[in-house]
Amino acid sequence: MAFPRPRPARPELPRRRVRTLECGQGAVRAVRFNVDGNYCLTCGSDKSLKLWNPHKGTALRTYQGHGYEVLDAAGSFDNSQICSCGADKTVALWDVATGQVVRKYRGHAGKVNCVQFNEEATIIVSGSIDSTVRCWDCRSRRPDPVQVLDEAKDGVSSVKVSDHEILSGSVDGRVRRYDLRAGQLYSDYIGSPITSVCFSKDGQCALAASLDSTLRLLDKETGELLGEYTGHRSTAYRLDCVLSEQDTHVGSASEDGHVYFWDLVEGSLALSLAVGCRVVQSLSFHPTLPCLLAATEGHVQLWREETFQPEGDTVT
Repeated sequence: MAFPRPRPARPELPRRRVRTLECGQGAVRAVRFNVDGNYCLTCGSDKSLKLWNPHKGTALRTYQGHGYEVLDAAGSFDNSQICSCGADKTVALWDVATGQVVRKYRGHAGKVNCVQFNEEATIIVSGSIDSTVRCWDCRSRRPDPVQVLDEAKDGVSSVKVSDHEILSGSVDGRVRRYDLRAGQLYSDYIGSPITSVCFSKDGQCALAASLDSTLRLLDKETGELLGEYTGHRSTAYRLDCVLSEQDTHVGSASEDGHVYFWDLVEGSLALSLAVGCRVVQSLSFHPTLPCLLAATEGHVQLWREETFQPEGDTVT
């Protein structure tokens, strides 16, 4: 006789602030977990990029080489390289171990808002205020992009990359999905300027945040609106949206100093985290744990689930 499987544990949300990283980089423009969630990157208004172990609160290395504030960064699948972008109109490829710039890509006509590796870290995808998404070959010496996607009518605020797609959000109010296998572009009109986009973990949906203080969950294939989430404030800043590690909740940064989470299916507000008094600029959700990084002003906070027991002393 087979025993019934135990019911899976109810997904938890990060409710406890367990650590604060004082980054010393001016304003933190973006915080990003690496691929396995053991490390994170912080992008500073002082032109620096820092690598941390946020779980221990230790800064591991500082990367200097941008000419102006750093706006986004991402780590490669094997943690050997970092790509970053900034207000100096450049995209940089870094060697993690040496801290040196391997290559700089110049081609965007304005500040570069967002950057991502493809899965194999052979291509860097960047989105800019110049209304283009550009794809750069990490392995070749050629200085120009291998592809320019120029369909956006205004600045590109956010890009995400799956194994065969590029998802972009633009100030022109459209979410665009480029299916690279089929050579197709799918465009969904939201109407309000998009600040952030992301794929759900199951690859079926796209989440978009916009300046009408609303998050929208779209069916990736049909563009059908599956859910709307409101209660936060987003009217002026480029704020991040996230999905929890099991796709059970959607989250958003807010201009009122909080982070909000909603139940993905019901659309009801599930949690509000008081991060600070100023704008929460950036969020990053851990790939496998109920663990959140939130950046506000010059520091980053690490939040964990209620039952989390930290090892050793915590610094708050």
